[in-house]
Amino acid sequence: MNYFEFYGIPESFNVDQAALKKEFYKLSKLYHPDFYANEDEEKQKEILELSTLNNKAFLALGDPAKRLEYILKLHDLVSEGAKPQLPADFLMEMMDINERLMEADDAEQLAAITSETLAIEGDMNEELAKLTDGYEQLDDTAKESRRIEIANIYYKQKYLLRIKESLSTFATRK
Repeated sequence: MNYFEFYGIPESFNVDQAALKKEFYKLSKLYHPDFYANEDEEKQKEILELSTLNNKAFLALGDPAKRLEYILKLHDLVSEGAKPQLPADFLMEMMDINERLMEADDAEQLAAITSETLAIEGDMNEELAKLTDGYEQLDDTAKESRRIEIANIYYKQKYLLRIKESLSTFATRK
């Protein structure tokens, strides 16, 4: 079941956290397995599944990064092992950073690469914030278009994360 439907809230990249928590606690009480201890096995199983669904939904929707990924998966824009087509200029920039990282031999060079990487990440986060803001008010066609743009940033962020992990590894070695 769609987590947004489960909670009765609109699909959004920026959910109302207070409303989400309120619904989570309401359903936690409603589907608490202890209240169904005297029910038949089938009802107990159903309640346990609903309780588990409630917990999974809250974990996914309560965290902005997990929520973003969840929405993209809901619309088949993200899948395990997908090989997205990233823009050539982005890939060239990442290759350049990777090469400089491999050749870096002092803390100053690593700091410069780290700073550059954080600036790229900041730009991506800024662009993502613009794309997710007001998403709920868009019509279906505009939402679809927006989700595609968001998915492109999502994949760029994943790529950048690998560079940041490499930076971390190199920083501990130096």
